[in-house]
Amino acid sequence: MSELRFECIRMQGADLGPESCVPDLLGEHILQNHLEFRLDEEDEIYEGYGRRKNAYPYRQYNSYTRKLKEKEISTAILENQYLKAVFLPEYGGRLWELWDKTTGTNLLYTNDVLQFSNLAVRNAWFSGGVEWNMGIIGHTPYTTAPLYTAVTETQTGAPVLRMYEYERIRKVPYQMDFWLEEEDRALNCRMRIVNESEEVIPMYWWSNMAVPEYEDGRIVVPAEKAFTYADGAVFKGDIPMVNGVDVTDYKKIPKSVDYFFAIDEEKPKYIANLNKEGYGLLHTSTKRLRSRKLFSWGNGQASDHWQEFLTDKAGRYVEIQAGLGKTQYGCVPMAPHTAWEWLEQYGPVTLPKHIKEKSHKEREAELTAVLEVGKRTASMEEKLKETRPMAKRKAKLVNCGSGYGALVQRGKWSEHLEFLAVSDSQNIWKHYFETGVLHKPAAGNVPDEFLIDGENLQFLVNTLESSNKDNWYAYYHAGIGYYQKEHYKTAEKLLLQSCDLEKNPWTNHGLACVCLLTERPQEAAKWILQGLQMENQNVSYLKEGLKILHLCEAYKEIVDFFEKQESQVQEIGKLKFYYISALHRLGEDRKAYEILEQDGGLVIDDIREGEESIAQLWSELYENLHSVKAAIPYRYDFKAF
Repeated sequence: MSELRFECIRMQGADLGPESCVPDLLGEHILQNHLEFRLDEEDEIYEGYGRRKNAYPYRQYNSYTRKLKEKEISTAILENQYLKAVFLPEYGGRLWELWDKTTGTNLLYTNDVLQFSNLAVRNAWFSGGVEWNMGIIGHTPYTTAPLYTAVTETQTGAPVLRMYEYERIRKVPYQMDFWLEEEDRALNCRMRIVNESEEVIPMYWWSNMAVPEYEDGRIVVPAEKAFTYADGAVFKGDIPMVNGVDVTDYKKIPKSVDYFFAIDEEKPKYIANLNKEGYGLLHTSTKRLRSRKLFSWGNGQASDHWQEFLTDKAGRYVEIQAGLGKTQYGCVPMAPHTAWEWLEQYGPVTLPKHIKEKSHKEREAELTAVLEVGKRTASMEEKLKETRPMAKRKAKLVNCGSGYGALVQRGKWSEHLEFLAVSDSQNIWKHYFETGVLHKPAAGNVPDEFLIDGENLQFLVNTLESSNKDNWYAYYHAGIGYYQKEHYKTAEKLLLQSCDLEKNPWTNHGLACVCLLTERPQEAAKWILQGLQMENQNVSYLKEGLKILHLCEAYKEIVDFFEKQESQVQEIGKLKFYYISALHRLGEDRKAYEILEQDGGLVIDDIREGEESIAQLWSELYENLHSVKAAIPYRYDFKAF
């Protein structure tokens, strides 16, 4: 019999810390949002469609450190006689382990720690397992957040683990149903996204599988071409050889890179990671999940550093992925009043030995033949149809997610999903939407929610001359709402009115961002410095404040502010980086270099993927002081691209 149970495991992990006290207005650097394209007219990869400048209304998680401690982590476990699947419902529903019980092998790369790093749209991300990325380009806003978790069953009585949420940017619910029938040798993952609005929306989904980096391992995928990035642009080229490298042999890939495999419509949709014996993980899906991808950190110094930075002793990994679009360079248009569904399966596969000596086409032919003998594609499409009633059945709720789905009106296509307002602040805002009267917290209190957007902004504006006319908090949220619409003049006017009603650091932050984006850096620096005088205890505000000053090139202001802080604040890596960089810009290179190199070198806990700032800083300081260029030390080398 198959079973579903809920247990706890103990492992080393970092504390995620609280959400940022300010909204994400400036955004994080997302690599896919800054590319040039050299493509053919028929490629249609929707480049740039659905890009976002920030993650509003979500807030950043940027207060974590690299300090680990033993933590108790909740898991959901699906198991039959052949497979054991372990999920992390409190961390985006991550499929953490997938054990082939016949060989005693974990088919996934499972990290030995929860070590957060700055790779997601909300900053905090961790490596390992299978991550379900939905909604906007990049690692999902829910990657470190709890999902709703519920239980139902299949027609045959096998238990089904359901995890779901409401995605606040695209304003759609999504659900994931997982199960193992008694004789299943692959994990079933039935996905569903519903657009119940009257608008076409950009949609994004990629299932990201971290898998072991096998010695002499190979990727097998039914494709002859791939989209990738090199020499300053995205292009489509033949595989397996790209710029002299066999991309199916990931140990030979020199630098961090993506390969989006162009799979013909009539071919089966799969990708596999095989060891030298021809054994490993096979991922297959129904046709809607059309694309497959390989991501490698590469095999240079910076690549090694990133692999080490993300774990303790779990070793190296690569990612194989599956997505709705041909690439991750854009989203896919999702029509109004539409439900998208597909089925994914994860399980072991074995090909005849000596795969190293075979060509890419030979390996593809062998694996495709295995699938055709088992009629895998046809059976999966049929199973997707057969399980539609199950997907629309109500399930017994086990744990709650964010609660935002309870604050919006949803249609009949998602009414089977139970959403609950889970916090006092959400209930307070629910009262506002019912009455038009917004609460007015003390100016020193961290803003509780960010719920104003293009759909309800006018509702708030209409109350500013009546029920909320003396409410600084209402004007603040209205200003942020117009900022998000890029109506910066109106945003500034409303934020100034908020400031006039009551001085508060949150409005100062908003005004600083407005001034920064309208090319008034001196005014931006003035506003954020005033904000820092009011709010200098919250780490997230300090990081945001010094980031803005750095962007404004207000180097003297950074130095003056930083040197007045307590030693505990001065040891925060990101803040110390801004200080050292400011010293360098002010010509105090000797002092800057000495502080940078203290205690074995500066460590920035939340250094961004693709960020070269610390390497560039060290290089400039070293050359200025020694009159010679030198190779970037390992400890500062994060340029894997």
